[in-house]
Amino acid sequence: MASISDTIARFQRFGLEPSSGGMERGLVPSETFGRNPGNLRALLHVPVDLRLGAPLVVVLHGCTQTANAYDRGSGWSTLADRFGFAVLYPEQQRANNPNLCFNWFVPADTRRGGGETESIREMVVTAVERHRLDASHVFVTGLSAGGAMTSVMLATHPEIFAGGAIVAGLPYGTAAGVSEALERMRGRGHDRTTLSGRVRDASAYRGPWPTVSVWHGTADATVNAVNASMIVDQWRGVHGLGSPDVADAVDGLVHRMWHDADSRPAIQEYAITGLGHGTPIATSGDEACGIPGPYMLDAGISSTYRIAASWGIAPAEAPTRTPSFARGSTTADARRTSKTTAPFGPGQVIDDALRAAGLIKP
Repeated sequence: MASISDTIARFQRFGLEPSSGGMERGLVPSETFGRNPGNLRALLHVPVDLRLGAPLVVVLHGCTQTANAYDRGSGWSTLADRFGFAVLYPEQQRANNPNLCFNWFVPADTRRGGGETESIREMVVTAVERHRLDASHVFVTGLSAGGAMTSVMLATHPEIFAGGAIVAGLPYGTAAGVSEALERMRGRGHDRTTLSGRVRDASAYRGPWPTVSVWHGTADATVNAVNASMIVDQWRGVHGLGSPDVADAVDGLVHRMWHDADSRPAIQEYAITGLGHGTPIATSGDEACGIPGPYMLDAGISSTYRIAASWGIAPAEAPTRTPSFARGSTTADARRTSKTTAPFGPGQVIDDALRAAGLIKP
C-alpha cells in the first residue's frame, strides 16, 4: 500500500475536492427523524406512487462524498425508480468529520444505542413508519468508510436488516481509534479468532442473521483486500458456515457463495481482479446504472444492480434496455478510468481526512 505521504501527494496532485453533489436524483432532506446523537443528516428518495410495503435500502457514502454525489455515481435512486423501493441516505456532516467520513473507528459512534449508529437506526425506523415501508425488507450498503459503517449497522442492529453489502470496507469491531484503523486498513493486526464474537457481543440478538455481500478490488491500495476475507470470516462464523458451496466466475470475476441451512445465499463475495478502491459499476448493458468517475469505477459489472438482485428487489436478470448511463464517456474511457483513477477514490484519502480532522499528527 502507498504511504500516507504518497496518498496525500496524489490527492493534492489531482486536485480532488469533495463533491458538492446536487439534487439530480431527487434526494429530499428529512429534517425530523427522532433522536440524533450522531448529528447526521438524512436524505430520502421515494419514487412517485411507490406501493405500500415497499423495501428500503440504506446507502452510506464514502469519505469526501455527499449523499447526492454517491447517489449520482452509484445509481441507487435510478434503480429505485425502475423497480420500486425507497432509498435512505444518512449523510455525514463536517462538524463531525471535516472530510465527511463516517466515524467507523470511534467506539462512541459504533455501539448499539449511541452516536452515529443510533442516528442511522432512528432514520430507518422513521422512514419505515412515515412511508409505510416493509420493515422486514430493509437493507444496508456502503463504500469504504460507509462500508465499514455498514459492518457496524449489521452487527449492532441485525434485527433491522435483512441483508447488507459491504463495498471496499472493513469488518466490525476491529479498530477503536485512529492508529488501529490505519493498521486494519493496511490489512495488519486482524485477529480472526475474535471476529465473529465481536458481532455476537454487539447485541443480544441471536438470529436469523442478515445475509452479507462483500465486494472488493484485488488492487485496492487503501483498504487492503485482506479485509474482504476478514468480513467473510466474521460472518461465516456468525452463520456457522464452512467452505463455499459455489465458486465460479461472474463476468470474468471471482465469485463465491455460502448457503445456509435454509438454502439462503447467506454470504456472497466478489473479488474484482485489478480493480482499485471504489464502487464497481457498469456503464453499458441492461444492468448499467450510475456514472463513472474517480469514486465510481467501471468494472464491467454493476455492484448496485447485483446487490439489489441478490436481495430480491430487482430481477435476477435485468430487463432489456437501451439507454447508457455513461454520460460523456465511452466504455473504453471508463475502463481506463477504473485502472488509472482507482487510487484516488474517497476511501483512499481517509488518511488525509483523518489528518484534516485533527486525528493524525502531521
